[in-house]
Amino acid sequence: MERVDRCVVLVDAGYLLGAAASLLAGEPVRSRITVDHTALIQGLRELAEKDTERPLLRIYWFDGAPDRVPQPEHRRLRVMPRVTVRLGALTRSDGRWAQKGVDAAMHAELTELARNRACSDVVLVTGDGDLLPGLMSAKEHGVAVHLWAVQAADGDYNQSEDLVAEADERRVLDRAWITTAVRAKELTGVCAPQPVPRPEIAAILSAPLPEAALAAARTTAPEPARNGSRPAPAGEQPAAPATKGVPTPKDLASLRAPGGQTPQHPATATLRWSSDKGWIERPGAGPLGEPPETASLPTLAQLTSAEQRWADREEDITTVGGDPFEVGQVFARRWMERLPESAHAQKLSTLYPRIPHRIDGELLRYAARFGLLAHKDDQIDEHDRYAIRAGFWREIDVRAAAEHAPAGE
Repeated sequence: MERVDRCVVLVDAGYLLGAAASLLAGEPVRSRITVDHTALIQGLRELAEKDTERPLLRIYWFDGAPDRVPQPEHRRLRVMPRVTVRLGALTRSDGRWAQKGVDAAMHAELTELARNRACSDVVLVTGDGDLLPGLMSAKEHGVAVHLWAVQAADGDYNQSEDLVAEADERRVLDRAWITTAVRAKELTGVCAPQPVPRPEIAAILSAPLPEAALAAARTTAPEPARNGSRPAPAGEQPAAPATKGVPTPKDLASLRAPGGQTPQHPATATLRWSSDKGWIERPGAGPLGEPPETASLPTLAQLTSAEQRWADREEDITTVGGDPFEVGQVFARRWMERLPESAHAQKLSTLYPRIPHRIDGELLRYAARFGLLAHKDDQIDEHDRYAIRAGFWREIDVRAAAEHAPAGE
């Protein structure tokens, strides 16, 4: 069988992106970096063809995923030309995540390509010494092996010395090359940009408790002091916890009077709850706590045609990155664009910050497609849920403001 003069690239994504995170962000945590996968794949292809002087056959991208379920980046990668994604398992042990089966899959692919004379040159982007037997087998079948490393943050090797010794050629992907497709995230200390402030929320949170609650507080014995702190004087109402941005049910629950009574609020303020139910019975509300006028709000599924559903799927795969705040924005954008009349959006705004139960459930199910359930025991954690809903309301605010802006502005 005649050997084909072309090259193949095998990428250990855990090594490539982990080493890039160490180099750019100071720790090998992939959540600390953002990756332009299109630019990264194009860079790998161009460099492989230049180094080997052979046309590219294919790039194999090996990575781990929970239960081998493709994550958003894998879904984008596997629809790119000349890219094949191979997934191993991602398991948690002693508080750390580890890939299982990735090295075995790379070894099997490398030896199979060499045995079938499918290529003349193989580029390995890895640092794991477990691939040494596969590398040596490929050489015995007449394949030239090019070993690429990511520049180490400490200037030392981040590859097995045995791999380095056995490789035919070696290249280091330096910081300048890495930063053409990878960036370190800026740590802002917040989960997402906050929605536009709403004065009615401030009115709700600043409202005093009713006299009945104050009387009950006066008759209740103060709790023992903790950590040496001074007990609250009798009759002094403990301050409600400070909130950030859109209040959550937990924040608003602190305003409930003892005994389940509803706090009194200024006449101009309307009590509006977040998506969770069961905190309060609202007059005239339906079984899910929704006023009758909002129970008729259409869901995104009801507003989406078969053609739009296909286009949404393509956008999710190729464009949407899966950041919780971004997911909320995308969902809200589609919902707003497909509404038959603006009155629906106006009805929704009267519920702020509570998203009607049916729409909120649909929003969270949409978010689950982007791996936001991964590693969290099939639950979207509170941090991500807050960011998803904050993104939803930010997009609603922006689009509502644009619709009501005077012409020419």
